[in-house]
Amino acid sequence: MGAFKAAAIQMRSGTSPERNAVDLERLVREAAGQGATYIQSPEMTGALIRDSQARAAAFTSEDKDIIVSTARKLAKDLGVFLHIGSTAILRADGKLANRALLFGPDGATIATYDKIHMFDVDLDNGESWRESAAYEPGTEAVVTEISGAGIDGAKLGFAVCYDLRFPQLFRAEALAGADLLSVPAAFTRLTGEAHWHVLLRARAIENGAYVVAAAQGGLHEDGRETYGHSLIVDPWGRIVAEASHDELAVIIAEIDPAQSAAARKKIPNLKNSRDFAVNATPVEAQSLRGAAS
Repeated sequence: MGAFKAAAIQMRSGTSPERNAVDLERLVREAAGQGATYIQSPEMTGALIRDSQARAAAFTSEDKDIIVSTARKLAKDLGVFLHIGSTAILRADGKLANRALLFGPDGATIATYDKIHMFDVDLDNGESWRESAAYEPGTEAVVTEISGAGIDGAKLGFAVCYDLRFPQLFRAEALAGADLLSVPAAFTRLTGEAHWHVLLRARAIENGAYVVAAAQGGLHEDGRETYGHSLIVDPWGRIVAEASHDELAVIIAEIDPAQSAAARKKIPNLKNSRDFAVNATPVEAQSLRGAAS
């Protein structure tokens, strides 16, 4: 397997999918112009909308979505693998999915992934988020091979934003052969400053895999503020590209699947993993033993 260039594009998606599609096209063309053949956009590329009624009016089915049609055309025109980190898609049952889509150099859809873990949290700064109130969670991890356009059989594992905090997802994908893990995101500024870099590096190190994480950044039209700092991390946990700010940007790094194989050979933790049971002694029993001694 040979090396190739991967890009993460950093966006500041507003409430209009049409305007965001314009930014997407400009940044994807910039990345392709720099030689990237795998290009990833952030979570909610299509729009970030907090108001439920406005959100319902803005999003549509996959076959009518402007981000999907724009991405499909760009992938074909530029001859690249274009990974829409996610966008909101109206499902046949009337529910929304937070869906990632990967398009090949011929414009065809290679794979889709619906975000599994919903961001339902109350932060110390007063922010409260209930993603499960708007989106139906996915139920399936996805790993797919990307081959062509100068990429020789790399295997891509999908995730979206809050999934980053669930290492078992990435371990399952690595065990299924993924040597490139994706974490497109819209991390809040508060959680990004605390955890973004360390979690991405940890997922790379734990799994001996590259991690590409395209991010949203800055103050958005709907009032939220995201952290930015799109990253590409190598299988040894080194940051090889970063947008060290929250502005629109393109970052690019070389991905060499052989480096993933080398990291896993040096530290074969995937191969050495063992099943085990958990014996959780009740707290009451622990206290009694302590008192008796």
